[in-house]
Amino acid sequence: MFVTLFENDSAQFSVMAMRMVQENDFFSLFKGQEEYLDKPHMHYWLAALSYKIFGIHDWAYRVPGILSTLLAAYSCYGLGRLLYNKHVGKLAALVFMTAQTIVLGAIDVRTDAVLTGFSILAIWQLTTYIEQRKLGAIILGAFAAGIAFSTKGQIALLVIGLPILCHLLYTKKWTAFLSWKVLVALFVFGITICPMLYAYYVQFDLHPEKVIRGRSNRSGIFFIFWEQSFERLSGEGIGKNSSDYFFFFHTFLWVFLPWTILGITAYWNRMKSFFKLRFSYHPKYEFLTLGGITLIFIIISFAQFKLPHYLNITIPLFAVLTASYLYDLYRFDKKRTTQMLMIGQYFILGVVFIASVLISFYVFKLDTIIAYLFLVVVLIIVGYYTMKQEGRYLRLITISVCSSVLLNAVLNVHFYPNLLKYQGGSSMAEIIKQRGIPVDDIYKIGTDHTWSIDFYNQYPVQITTPEKLKSKNDVWVYASDEEVSQLKNDGFNWDEEISVDQFRITRLQGKFLNPNTRNKVTNKMHLLHLY
Repeated sequence: MFVTLFENDSAQFSVMAMRMVQENDFFSLFKGQEEYLDKPHMHYWLAALSYKIFGIHDWAYRVPGILSTLLAAYSCYGLGRLLYNKHVGKLAALVFMTAQTIVLGAIDVRTDAVLTGFSILAIWQLTTYIEQRKLGAIILGAFAAGIAFSTKGQIALLVIGLPILCHLLYTKKWTAFLSWKVLVALFVFGITICPMLYAYYVQFDLHPEKVIRGRSNRSGIFFIFWEQSFERLSGEGIGKNSSDYFFFFHTFLWVFLPWTILGITAYWNRMKSFFKLRFSYHPKYEFLTLGGITLIFIIISFAQFKLPHYLNITIPLFAVLTASYLYDLYRFDKKRTTQMLMIGQYFILGVVFIASVLISFYVFKLDTIIAYLFLVVVLIIVGYYTMKQEGRYLRLITISVCSSVLLNAVLNVHFYPNLLKYQGGSSMAEIIKQRGIPVDDIYKIGTDHTWSIDFYNQYPVQITTPEKLKSKNDVWVYASDEEVSQLKNDGFNWDEEISVDQFRITRLQGKFLNPNTRNKVTNKMHLLHLY
C-alpha cells in the first residue's frame, strides 16, 4: 500500500487519474500533453474515484487494484468450488494470492489488476450460469465482463470467452445460451460499457481533426471494438518490443513462483489425461482451465508487444488447475509424486533464501538493527513452519507459501525502499517538498516524461524551451545530465544545483544489482535554480 509508485506505468497511470480530478474532466484521457487512445477509461476512473474519497496519495491509487486482487482471489475460490469442491476453491485462492506476479501487481499497480479481478469474476459467474441456469449469475457475469472490457478492451473478452468456449465444447451444454436470459445479459453488458464508449465518443469521434499517432479521423468507438487488438498483435502504433514466440513460456517460470513446478506438473498431467480420454467428456474432469490457458498462451505469444504482466490474466486459471492437482495428490495419497515435488519446492525455497540473503547483504546491505531483527524474525517464522511436523501434502503447500512470504517480505521491507532511492523523480519531489520550492516554478526543456515527480508534486513539470527560459528569472529547471550540458552551452547560469541518482528501476540488470558496477549504469537528475 505505502511503497513509492514505480515508473513508468504505475506513476504514469496515477498522474493520468490525478489530472481527471484536478481538472474535473473525466471524459478525456491524456498521457502528458498527448491525447491517449490506447486503453479504455475504467482503471483511471476507479483511481480518480479513490482520489475523490481519500485524497491524492500513492496508497489511494493502489486501493482499486488491491480490492480487485482480493475480488480475483474470492472468484478463484468460487470457480474452484464450482468445478471441484470448496477445498480446491480455498487452495486456489491461496495459490493465486501468493503467486509472485500477483503480489508484484498489487505493488506496481497497472490496468491488469482490475482486468484480472473482473475477468475471473465473469468466468466464474458465466460458468455458474451454464451449470445452474441462474439469472443472477449471468447478469453479474455480464456486468463483470463489461467492467473488464472497459478496463483494457478486447483482450478482456478474449480471456473470458476462450475458457467459457472450452467449457461449452467439453460439456456440450450449448442450450444454456438458447434462453431469453442471454438477451438480458447482453443488455447489461451494453449498459456497463456505455460510459466508456461515450467518453471515447466525446474525446475522439466528435473531433475528427485530432491527429493521433500520425492519423486524423480516429474513432474511439471503432478503435476499441476493432483496431486495438490488431495494433497490439502487430505492434503498429505502440511499437514492437519482442518477436520471441516463447517469451511468455520462459517468463512464466518466474511469474508463477513459488508454484511454477507444481503448475507445470499439473498442466502436463491434465493434458496427458485428456489425450488418454481422446478429449471425450468425463464428469470428474473440466476443460475450462486447461483449454483457456492453452488458447490464451498461443494467442498472446503472437503479439509483437509483450510484457511479463500480460500473463496475470492467466494466473487465476493456473491457480484453479494447480489446486485441483494438489487436491488429487492428497485424495489419492500419491506419496511418491508428493515426495518428488517436495524436493522441487525445497529447491525453490533454497533459491529464495539465497536471493534474500544476497539482497540483504550484497545488493543493498542492511544498515540498521531493526532491519536485522526483522530479517531474523522472518527467518525464524519461515524456518518454524518449514520444519513443522505435518503430512507431506500440507508441507508441500506450507513450503510454497513460506517461499512467497520470505521473498516478498524482504522485497517490500528492504529491497524496494532502497531501489526507489534510484528513482530520480520521486527522490527529487521529496527534496522539493522539504525545501518548500514552489512546484509551479519548475520547468523542463526535454520531452521525456517525468511521471513520479509530477505525481508527488501533484503538479506536472512544465515543458518549455531554452529560448523561453531566457526571459524567466528565479525559476527551477529539472534536467538530465545531457540537458545540463545543453544549458551550459546555451550560456545559462545557476546559483544552486540539487542532484539525485536516476535509474529505470523497472528494468533491472545485473550491472545495477552489483554494487561494484552500479555507478556505471546510474545517471543523475538535477534541479537547477536559474537566477
